[in-house]
Amino acid sequence: MSCREGDLGPYLFGGLMSYDDYLTEHPLHEAFGIDLADYGPASEKVHKSVLESVDPENHTPFAPELDDLVRLHFLVTSRRVTTILEFGVGKSSVVFGLALNANRSAYSPPSDLRRANLHECHSVDNNAEWLAACRNLGLPDCVNLHHSDCRTSTFNDRICTMFDSLPNVCPDLIYLDGPDQFSPLGDVRGISTRTSDRLPMSGDILAMEHFLLPGTLIVVDGRTANARFLATNLQRNWVHWHAEEFDQHFFELVESPLGRISDEQLDYCLGSSFRKRLELWG
Repeated sequence: MSCREGDLGPYLFGGLMSYDDYLTEHPLHEAFGIDLADYGPASEKVHKSVLESVDPENHTPFAPELDDLVRLHFLVTSRRVTTILEFGVGKSSVVFGLALNANRSAYSPPSDLRRANLHECHSVDNNAEWLAACRNLGLPDCVNLHHSDCRTSTFNDRICTMFDSLPNVCPDLIYLDGPDQFSPLGDVRGISTRTSDRLPMSGDILAMEHFLLPGTLIVVDGRTANARFLATNLQRNWVHWHAEEFDQHFFELVESPLGRISDEQLDYCLGSSFRKRLELWG
């Protein structure tokens, strides 16, 4: 088995109404004090300067991008996500917490659904000061913040970065938006990501791949080189879609259930839509 290319778009976002209509039903902007009249169309992409994301002296948080936040919220609610693992902490953490709370209110999972961290988001970051600042964002109680050092390491002799410690959870959604390329410690044979000519290259997901359950979704925000690193090193039956329009990568683990409990979770979270993907790509 290997990672293959496939158009996941209709399956992931086919039911998404217009962004502005979605915000009418789920006013995420209010959590960030955004006036929609000043913001403009929620679907409009915010474009950063060439060096903005690779400037180690830039400590100003990026402004909220409502199109990204709407899509993340929609993924969590439409897939009835139960547990989130987030690499990098920020505004997405708030949205994940709101979406998980919405799932808790809207759905009643089967009594024998085996989820030790039901309706929880676990977010890991290596910047202690940033974690402290994010605690003032009004995070929902279901969001758990974890601090860990991150350092330059290897996966199968390929240089990447790895966190020293991760939350011991079994996520059905993983969001990869950290660490930044300048903060990981150390180097391997003189090579690190700490230069604007390098690129973020997280390898943590590869190390945990075989613990993940069928139906797991990985969302990579930008970081195309990192997404390609994942695509060429993942070993199970993942379907990869690069949504160039909004510069995100999606990987879904399209495998048959592991057994009865896995089957019940797939039915509860993803339903018949996942069965169609199994027929197409399984």
